[in-house]
Amino acid sequence: MADEAKAKGNAAFSAGRFEEAIRYFSEAIDLAPTNHVLYSNRSAAYASLHRYAEALADGRKTVEIKPDWSKGYSRLGAAHLGLGNHEEAIAAYQKGLDLDPNNEALKSGIADARAAANRSRKPSAASPFANIFQGPEVWAKLTADPSTRAYLQQPDFVKMLQEVQKNPNNLNLYLQDQRMMQVLGVLLNVKMRDSTRDEMESDFPEPEKKRPQAETTNKAPHKTEPEPEPEPMEFTDEVKEAKQRKAEAQKEKEKGNTAYKKKDFEEAINHYTKAIELDDEDISFLTNRAAVYLEMGKDAGNTLLKYEKISLMMDHSLEGKLKKLATMKNKKGWEKKSEYEDCIADCDKAVERGRELHSDFKMIARALTRKGSALVKVAKCSKDYEPAIETFQKALTEHRNPDTLKKLNDAERAKKEAEQQEYYDPKIADEEREKGILLDLDIILFHTLIRESGFNVKRILGDSESFTYSNRAACYTKLGALPEGLKDAEKCIELDPSFSKGYTRKGAVQFFMKEYDKALETYQEGLKHDPKNHELIDGVRR
Repeated sequence: MADEAKAKGNAAFSAGRFEEAIRYFSEAIDLAPTNHVLYSNRSAAYASLHRYAEALADGRKTVEIKPDWSKGYSRLGAAHLGLGNHEEAIAAYQKGLDLDPNNEALKSGIADARAAANRSRKPSAASPFANIFQGPEVWAKLTADPSTRAYLQQPDFVKMLQEVQKNPNNLNLYLQDQRMMQVLGVLLNVKMRDSTRDEMESDFPEPEKKRPQAETTNKAPHKTEPEPEPEPMEFTDEVKEAKQRKAEAQKEKEKGNTAYKKKDFEEAINHYTKAIELDDEDISFLTNRAAVYLEMGKDAGNTLLKYEKISLMMDHSLEGKLKKLATMKNKKGWEKKSEYEDCIADCDKAVERGRELHSDFKMIARALTRKGSALVKVAKCSKDYEPAIETFQKALTEHRNPDTLKKLNDAERAKKEAEQQEYYDPKIADEEREKGILLDLDIILFHTLIRESGFNVKRILGDSESFTYSNRAACYTKLGALPEGLKDAEKCIELDPSFSKGYTRKGAVQFFMKEYDKALETYQEGLKHDPKNHELIDGVRR
């Protein structure tokens, strides 16, 4: 029961329904009060709603139950940071790093805490917006405006606004929230513009506004001594050179954007690389180059695949086809890894450099999202999706973008589907990882084996006829040809009722066809012949 409530809480958290997530995690805690992970997850949900006091309590409970778990200190540090307790946040993150020195979340957290601590030590003037949040007319304005009326129904936003009214300096804590920016626009009578940007940035300078000429009057000008014009500011050679290099870097970026739109990827990479060499303080060059590598990874090997498939189908002998398949598997073009690895490397550099330069959090989120997309592309089994899911979650902590959230949900769905497939045949993940075989290549192989002599394994390997039908049923199952797979599995059982593999094949097909009652009967029938068969036992449990 606790695991079920936890799973519902995780799903709600991933979808951004934090109140719902807190409710499920609380139910799970009632059922398993010593489970440190539940307190950690609820702390994250509280922090997402800016309820840092509750997040701190859960963070403390987490490290109390599991003091050697580094993630607990990450939750504790985030809560302290949200409350403005910078030194406590640094101490919490440091404890976590003592346990796990390579934890990226802890490294990022302690860097943010130190930066916040440095900013707090500098003398700061009172907020220029201190007065606009005072008085009852604030609520009336927000209720009257259709763009902010719905916010007043959101408890986390109401609490955020109340905290700003108590202490206007708290406004700096919530400026990253788009709702607060919209409220500022309403209270200041300023039209706020959406800040979303295209996938590939285009930096166009705004035209300079012309100043209105002073009105002429008929009065005689008063004779005064002409004021001396200010002397133009002189820049050092180093400053001039730096400005020139930045300007050249932007030109290279624009050329790269143009080449990318034309799908001239090699040319785009050359321009972005030149931009990076000219100016290493703009991480958009790295994220743009990563986007190119990501697109190249999608196309890598497609040309090879096209011609190799033609060659494969032209060879009419089974032996010749199998030899070509073996050759194709060993070619690097089939792996499609190098471009994705380059994409991941560029994204890592962008995040690292962005942290150093205190770059816009949206840019860092974009780099993390691209990295997650590349990790999904190279995933071959369920475990390979875990770093991608973690990366998307990190991106959402930087900036809650709908596209990133969709990619996270897709990755979690793909992981679940892979787990179901591996549950049926656990060897699949290990075999694919070791051999580097692509799924489309496996499909070609299965088509080939099925066509050639009706997959006559008896003739090739000297096995029994029931074994022949069992293997062909497995091929049909992987191809998604479930009716044909069911037919071969039933034929296998008919030929040898004591052959347990026939029952596992039939049960798997019925399971994928969602005929769960029939699948259960099949697995139970197989256990009568082989009571200790693990595949049949797992099938009944499933």
